[in-house]
Amino acid sequence: MSGITTDNPVGHDLEAEATEVLDVLAKGGLAIVPLNVAYAIVGQTEAAIRKIFEVKKRSYEKPSGMFGCAAASADVHIMSEQGQAIREALVHEANLPFSIVAEYRADSPLIATVDPFVLKTSTKGETMDMLMNAGPFHNVFASISHQRKTPVFGSSANQSLSGSKYEVADIEQDVLDAVDIIIDHGKCRDANDQGFSSTIIDFRDFTVVREGCRFDELTAFIKDRFGVELKVD
Repeated sequence: MSGITTDNPVGHDLEAEATEVLDVLAKGGLAIVPLNVAYAIVGQTEAAIRKIFEVKKRSYEKPSGMFGCAAASADVHIMSEQGQAIREALVHEANLPFSIVAEYRADSPLIATVDPFVLKTSTKGETMDMLMNAGPFHNVFASISHQRKTPVFGSSANQSLSGSKYEVADIEQDVLDAVDIIIDHGKCRDANDQGFSSTIIDFRDFTVVREGCRFDELTAFIKDRFGVELKVD
């Protein structure tokens, strides 16, 4: 686990908070949770995911992402040895937030627990997007979710095209009103004026799907450590 940020923000019991959120989600609820990169809205059931798309005014053409950890990605994603090595290094050595797009194993026991509608709206073709290493709460939350075999899906806690939100007070009221629990850790570490969230990388060919926060650090680390240059369209 070396290199993963799990230090508790002052005054917060991350395991207790993560467990409380997962218990709410298991009952069909929705939550807003803190990440280093932005606040996110998450759910597990068909009704919850439908509500996320509705309240965000989000097109179903834009899949949700899974909130995962390296172990969950290893269980779900089909990746080259190089891709696996880069994933592990970004998490354990560089300690940088990023999202993986890669083919997924439809027969993975972890995927078998996912509602068909949720799976359909959280995949694109043969690929699934998974957020990795997005801060102290995320890492504990994703780890417990993986241990429970109850994958969590969602996206940024904002209405579509309005930019990521780095403080709960900035999230649209309709989005706030839609959820059952909010975990507020104050301003997100990686807040930025551009409204960026995580960088999304297609690990099949190392194409950048979306440039996000910490992008320059990600590209430099991958090039220096592995000699791989990310492809930016």
